[in-house]
Amino acid sequence: MELTVLGAGPAYSNRPGALGSAYLVEAAGGAIVLDLGQGTFTELALAVEPSRVSGILISHLHPDHFIDLVPLRHYLRYELRPPGRVQVFGPGGLAERLDALHGEPGFAAASLDVAALEPGLFGVGPFGVEAARVAHTADSYAFRVTAPDGSTGLVYSGDCGRVTDLLRLVREGDTLLVEVSFGTSPVPEGAWHLNADDIVELARDARPGRILLTHIQMGFDPAPVLERVRAAYGGPVRFVTRGERLSL
Repeated sequence: MELTVLGAGPAYSNRPGALGSAYLVEAAGGAIVLDLGQGTFTELALAVEPSRVSGILISHLHPDHFIDLVPLRHYLRYELRPPGRVQVFGPGGLAERLDALHGEPGFAAASLDVAALEPGLFGVGPFGVEAARVAHTADSYAFRVTAPDGSTGLVYSGDCGRVTDLLRLVREGDTLLVEVSFGTSPVPEGAWHLNADDIVELARDARPGRILLTHIQMGFDPAPVLERVRAAYGGPVRFVTRGERLSL
């Protein structure tokens, strides 16, 4: 599998080029997208033909993780002849949320086949996907994506405030793509995000093969996060940035 980082930023940032969360996963026979936050449709369209994506998985209904479904919908409807369609898997109410943005019933259904997520296993194109609920919003998900031959696992945390929710997904040796929103600082009560100490705990208990950090919020320094995680974890760890392409 190949992972392309379309966007790795939080809801807002002063870092140049920071976009919302979006990750393209490709393998022989297809491609899927994990989230599609603000500004990331352009990156998707530069990487692949959007109408050929096997499916898009939306972790939760915060705009920095799904709002660029709007330009995707417009592209599929108005740019292609005949118009295209893409399968989208997301929390219940996603289609209604998109419709409400434009005050137009059926807005999403014009180009997007939206299915409500439930915990469990399912297939999307050539990939196996396992979805698990995580603590963030009332209906938030993390995903484990496996290669067509089952040899490689990628676990994407989405936004998650409790590391024990991720333990059910991570297999030893998996690549872990995980948020660390609050850096080395304590997570404020009720924020439901992760920090460096949470990543250390997750690495110790889940034993992933590689850790890819993302979604650090404005005002937090990545350097001490790396220092803390590396001191406790023997495997490779790094932050990902927009435009990177990695082999899994």
